[in-house]
Amino acid sequence: MTTLETPEWDAPVAVKAPKTTKAKIIDVVRWLAIVAVVAFAAKSLASNWDEFWRTLKDIAWQSSALSLFALIASMAAATYAWQIMVDDLGKPIGYRRGAQIFLVGQLGKYVPGSVWAYLLQMELGRKAGLARARIFTGSLIQFGVGIVAALVLSILAMPAVFSNSPNALWLFILLPAGLAALHPKVLTWGTSLVLKILRRPPLDHQLTYQTIGKVFGFSVLAYAFQGVHLWLLANSVGAPGFTGLVMCVGAMAIAMTSGTFAFILPSGAGVREVVMVAVLTASGLSVGQATAFAVASRVMFTVADLLTAGGAAIAARLRTA
Repeated sequence: MTTLETPEWDAPVAVKAPKTTKAKIIDVVRWLAIVAVVAFAAKSLASNWDEFWRTLKDIAWQSSALSLFALIASMAAATYAWQIMVDDLGKPIGYRRGAQIFLVGQLGKYVPGSVWAYLLQMELGRKAGLARARIFTGSLIQFGVGIVAALVLSILAMPAVFSNSPNALWLFILLPAGLAALHPKVLTWGTSLVLKILRRPPLDHQLTYQTIGKVFGFSVLAYAFQGVHLWLLANSVGAPGFTGLVMCVGAMAIAMTSGTFAFILPSGAGVREVVMVAVLTASGLSVGQATAFAVASRVMFTVADLLTAGGAAIAARLRTA
């Protein structure tokens, strides 16, 4: 499929010229922003480290290592889902460049107010020669498709959700609406409407089943890996085998989505842990054990975020060296 190449959607990379004072100031601000979000992430890591380490000592190192690897795999899948969507809006950017923009930008979620992640991604995209509108639109669509993927997987945790919250019928109300919104015509119209409200140009082509299906599939895969991550921690102390795995996948889907909507809190702090504890206790763990694993999960997410963002930044730097 050919898309319209306009400065708004796919800003060309200009021939290098001496930087103006304004450009130098913008570069400094970008680096300060990155340093700030890394500092917030490090603070989140340090504040939970003692409890995390106490929990980790009771878990086999193999389970801990595999749990961290599952998180890294989930971030790789989420990055690919985002890149697929951004590629659909212009010239392909490649996984390495996409990972640098997406993963480093994601560190902005540790700053109170999740909007910082999207702002940082747009600035990093602009630095890489991509229009801010393209990055914002790709992130917007990927976020919406990811929410529907989470709603689908949430069904797996229904027994635990209903046992702790009988009012969880909202899932069955939102799910059909979410699936209907994935129709190419509906999703294209809805995205263009949001862009119009924001006084931006609408999409220049209709989204396809192929693109939406790929984004949806890799979003599901990302949540599935996150569920495996939680299950590997919980299973180390005897949580139910396959049943526990299924419930953990559903729990992570609900938890991550709930944390995303709690945009005032840094990385949804506290919200997703409540959901994790509810599901893990329904799986047979004590409240104390479930709480400890929820805290351990948050720390491991931070470690994985820093590792993947750092790896993507180093890979991009080596490419340009």
